[in-house]
Amino acid sequence: MLVYGIPNFKLEKQVVQHKIRDLEEAGVRFITNTRIGQDVMMADLQAEFDAIFLGTGAGVEATMDIPGEKLDGIYTSTDYLVRANVPEAMKPADKKGPPKIGKRVAVIGGGDTAVDCARSSIRLGAEQVNIVYRRTEKEMPGNKTERAICVEEGTDIKYLHAPVEYIGDENGRVKGMKVIRMELGEPDASGRRRPVPVEGSEEIWGVDTVILAVGYWPDPLLGQKTENLGTHKWGLIVTD
Repeated sequence: MLVYGIPNFKLEKQVVQHKIRDLEEAGVRFITNTRIGQDVMMADLQAEFDAIFLGTGAGVEATMDIPGEKLDGIYTSTDYLVRANVPEAMKPADKKGPPKIGKRVAVIGGGDTAVDCARSSIRLGAEQVNIVYRRTEKEMPGNKTERAICVEEGTDIKYLHAPVEYIGDENGRVKGMKVIRMELGEPDASGRRRPVPVEGSEEIWGVDTVILAVGYWPDPLLGQKTENLGTHKWGLIVTD
């Protein structure tokens, strides 16, 4: 995540490499490209080690499952950040080359990842960058200071809006986004007021590139393949 998910302007890759080298010199062994529950089972690790710490994070990207989401020019946030910020020699085989963006970029989401994608887009030369968020700034989960920097750099944040459909051209590339205005209702389970669509408020915005930064979930395979490991809510581990 430090290499792929954090932009260069926040954390240089060289710093990460130095930290990894320091840990290796201290005796830590890194085993990469290995998925627990597929390449190695938890039972194998339990037989080999006295203690296991699960720090798997949340690396499975959420989607919105709305029409047009598979059009060219629509990226997931991880794919976009890797292509935009990682040197070619360090990129995974399926993420080679820079992202192909146009003049008008829309970033969907309200967290730090959305801000990172917007700031990366500005550095790639986009002329108009909008973050589209379905609640107000009060409910935004990201870092307030970084959000302010993002706005200073030229990003416009469209609060209380959400996409409902992406529109493609004759070549299958996104050219427009149908959005609907939202208003806040009663609080949901997270304690934040629930966004409610305003009927009849749809409009179409012209876009050349869309980046989906709508959240992450843990890998569900760990819980599915590990006996007596309780999980909930798409893979979060139950602890005491």
